[in-house]
Amino acid sequence: MRGRGRFRTAAVTATAALLCAGALSGCTSEEPAGEPVAKTAPASAAPRPTPKPASLWDVSPASVAAVGDSITRAFDACAVLADCPEVSWATGSDATVNSLALRLLGPAKVATRSWNLARTGARMAELPEQMAGAAAEKPELVTVMMGANDACRPTPALMTPVDDFRVSFEAALARLRAGAPKAQVYVASVPDLKHLWSTGRLSPRGLQAWKLGICGSMLVDAEDLGPAAERRRAAVHERVVAYNAVLRDVCAKDARCRYDDGAVFGFRFDGGQLSPWDWFHPSKDGQARLAELAYRRITKE
Repeated sequence: MRGRGRFRTAAVTATAALLCAGALSGCTSEEPAGEPVAKTAPASAAPRPTPKPASLWDVSPASVAAVGDSITRAFDACAVLADCPEVSWATGSDATVNSLALRLLGPAKVATRSWNLARTGARMAELPEQMAGAAAEKPELVTVMMGANDACRPTPALMTPVDDFRVSFEAALARLRAGAPKAQVYVASVPDLKHLWSTGRLSPRGLQAWKLGICGSMLVDAEDLGPAAERRRAAVHERVVAYNAVLRDVCAKDARCRYDDGAVFGFRFDGGQLSPWDWFHPSKDGQARLAELAYRRITKE
């Protein structure tokens, strides 16, 4: 009987060894036969992505206030040497222009829910005062197009210094926030004045109009291609680029501000988009193009 018992023990041990050899999971000689083998713990689940914060930007504001200069007043777009706010890109009521306010509010509300506070001839130093006026209306959107007059001075030496331009723009946003903290702001870039020169200098009509003294820093002696004239135009161009960098950087610090990413500066206006009287300000067609650029940026999700 003792022999048979030893035989059964040896058989069980041999069988266990064979099972261990064929198993996928490892086992050791210390493990008792038939004892379950520990399983590897599953890898920890991947962390869930952090949800994007909700945007503060409303693509369909219900009221619009416009601040700026002669471009927003649509100067020389309808008649010579006159504002024509009804065709303004920002707040005009003319259906052929299809202004920003007309697109956002519809024709029934343009007169009561939009305000054009721009002034022909204004420079950036005036923007804080205009912004205070806009804040008083409690608009949901404020459009800003300012800076061309800061570069368009009789000579480049009289252009607004970049630091002063920045201080005024920062002050303007602060004035708005003091009275209308939740108002959205659309900031248009300063147009490319050098492109304007390169377009108009090929037109006898444009050259004649510019002799009246429009934007002397860039447009005086428009036919002069000498090195001094080229340096003068380059200095104005560089100042406009610097102004646009200020608009971009200051706007980026405000969660409810959108810069146009250089859309107005980059738009290649031709003679059809320029006033037939001064070849400088936008015509009705030019105003319509500005409205389209603004609407695309403001309504982008």
